[in-house]
Amino acid sequence: MSPATRRLVLDLVAVVLLLAVPVLGFGPSFDGAGHLLAGFGAIVLGVGIAWLCARRRWGVLPTAGLTVAAYFLFGGALALPHTALFGVIPTLDTWTQLALGAVQSWKRLLTTVAPVSPGDGHLIVPFLLTLVAAVLTASLALRLRQAGWALIPVTAFLIGQILLGMTEPAVPLLQGIVFAVVAAVWLALRQAWDPGRAAVRIEATAVSDAATVRHSRVRRLVSGAAVVAVAVGVGVATAAVASPPSTRYVLRDIVIPPFDVKQYASPLQAFRGLVRDDAETPLFTVEGLPEDGRIRLATMDAYNGMVVNVSDEGAGSSSSFTPLRSNMSPDAEGTRAQLRFEIDELGGVWLPDAGAVRSIEFSGDRADDLRRTAHYNDATGTAAVTAGLAPGVTYTVDTVFPFVPSDEALADAEFAPVKMPQQDGIPEGLSQLATDAVGDADTPIKQARALQTWLATDGYFSHGLEDDPYSPSGHGAARIMSFFGGDEIIGDDEQYAVAMALLSSQLGIPARVVMGWHPDEGEAGGEFVATGDNVHAWVEIAFDGFGWVPFDPTPDEDNEPNEQTTTPRANPKPQVLQPPPPAQEPAELPPAIANDRDQEEEDDAGFDWIGAILIPAGIGIGILAVLFAPFVIMGAIKTARRTKRRNAERRADRISGGWDELVDRAVDLNAPVASGATRTESAAVVATTMARPEVTDLAGSADARVFGPGEPTDADVEAFWDEVDAIVVGMSGQVSVWRRLRARLSLRSLRRRRMPRGGAA
Repeated sequence: MSPATRRLVLDLVAVVLLLAVPVLGFGPSFDGAGHLLAGFGAIVLGVGIAWLCARRRWGVLPTAGLTVAAYFLFGGALALPHTALFGVIPTLDTWTQLALGAVQSWKRLLTTVAPVSPGDGHLIVPFLLTLVAAVLTASLALRLRQAGWALIPVTAFLIGQILLGMTEPAVPLLQGIVFAVVAAVWLALRQAWDPGRAAVRIEATAVSDAATVRHSRVRRLVSGAAVVAVAVGVGVATAAVASPPSTRYVLRDIVIPPFDVKQYASPLQAFRGLVRDDAETPLFTVEGLPEDGRIRLATMDAYNGMVVNVSDEGAGSSSSFTPLRSNMSPDAEGTRAQLRFEIDELGGVWLPDAGAVRSIEFSGDRADDLRRTAHYNDATGTAAVTAGLAPGVTYTVDTVFPFVPSDEALADAEFAPVKMPQQDGIPEGLSQLATDAVGDADTPIKQARALQTWLATDGYFSHGLEDDPYSPSGHGAARIMSFFGGDEIIGDDEQYAVAMALLSSQLGIPARVVMGWHPDEGEAGGEFVATGDNVHAWVEIAFDGFGWVPFDPTPDEDNEPNEQTTTPRANPKPQVLQPPPPAQEPAELPPAIANDRDQEEEDDAGFDWIGAILIPAGIGIGILAVLFAPFVIMGAIKTARRTKRRNAERRADRISGGWDELVDRAVDLNAPVASGATRTESAAVVATTMARPEVTDLAGSADARVFGPGEPTDADVEAFWDEVDAIVVGMSGQVSVWRRLRARLSLRSLRRRRMPRGGAA
């Protein structure tokens, strides 16, 4: 194997190994191994493009063009196979999603709960990021003599992968070690195999003394040590960035989800309004509901003395909504079902669903708008759509109905160690009521059943409507006090569900309130029409190993008191009525409040600027900076090279530097000047190729001033450089704009070997 082939193989292997480290790092962010196909496929494409362009000596523009073409030609097979024909041939939908995904996929990845589904377009991120990094890294490695520059894009790729990944990486220490070892070994071998540094050139030894030889050896040692130091530094920095979760920072932790459910009123406030005004109104219809299936509208676990609502505290926050994806509730076990919902008169943002939802597919004219604004909470099984529901909205829910364990199965189960939010404004005396209701129950399930049984058997049912026993709406502290403080316990699902949840909280039982619908006892499943008459609220309690189990504390509707009560029940001690009673009958308020607050939030740009504009723009600017950083650095290197030549200590060296500058500019413009050629030989090539015959006279002038008697004057140096600049301007002016741009970004002049100072063979 020739030295050139050996170095080529070394470069390609090292580049592939370095790129593989961040590709494997995407593992925790994706569900399945789809990111591996996208990442390693992009490595093959990127390295292939870089090798072809380096072999053909193509510049930046052809390389960029091939990269864009590869993105659109192979993006369907590697990142969006579900949109491609036969999973390989790109379609118009594929190209549309690839074009939009280049800008939007970064935000979607960061605002979706991981692990994300490969089928939702998220694979565009590792595919595009790896493709660009592979092209840049391999191009710099194959074109530059100093391969250390190639560590810039691959290190930026690794840092980008970490920022886009999870707080808990797969193998952070291994990532840093592998990256550092590969980089150090690669650069060390490149240093050892470089023929220009392995020994002092014959031409140099012929004109240099022993001191020059020693200086060359020392320079090689220092350069080698610097290369290894750079590699080790990169590895240490990488290991630091890929450190354990206690010090690891990722963008996912600071990106604010675009939907804040807490701005909307609690749906339980509208419970009595639905019962009173929509008893016979079809709110929505669902097909495919199992016999014991429950339809969930909202799940609430926080109480503030006035209303029960969602919270942002505790494990699995009830306000933590994320955009829809196709692999929601991945750990759910039970009976798989597919439900079809059709909305009639139900409004608002809360989207009815059932079970542990795996996916939601909208249909109809508003499908795209609804899909973009729909969100789901895995912890509570609740969905919402900010675009708002309207008659005619239809969607299909792919879900899993968990098995409801029997009391026998829960006999030895403990309450789940769930951290519940802090409850405020709970009326005094509930703790004693809860203790008395539980009595001698000695197991968690018996305690939960004791609370449910006490409320369901000792209480009475009433919606408080016309001809019903007196039962005010609401579930604030004052209403709960009157609920327990009267001669009889009277209420409907709203009061009983909240009461049981509050009693449970006094005993340390993890409980939450759910509002929704379910077929009444004796009703079959299949097609179910939801109305205000069959709306319900119930309690869910978490058991370790079984999840959330439903409890119905509401008495039967026919369980009414013997004598109708027409006056309010006496309340206990008034000093506990803090905070003051809220306004009753707020059922009509939530839609208007929600709409007003929604409009206010839309008018407030402070929220959206951060999550929707600033962060995606920052990511885009960062990617552009990574793309153009090597070329900006190369331009700075050429400028520094010219400055060094122009300001050399000896005037003769300034003359030689001026000639080198002219030849380098000609080489960047594709003049085939051989390395090590004399000025006369170089002038002949430049004069013929670039049609600049005056170059021949300038070469003779340079030889005369460098090798002639005496030292050139400052005026001679200035005149010589003026001639060089004039010729360079003339050469650039006779080529196209694209060729001049390619010349500015060309690496050819940086890879040429030159004769020792003086220029004579």
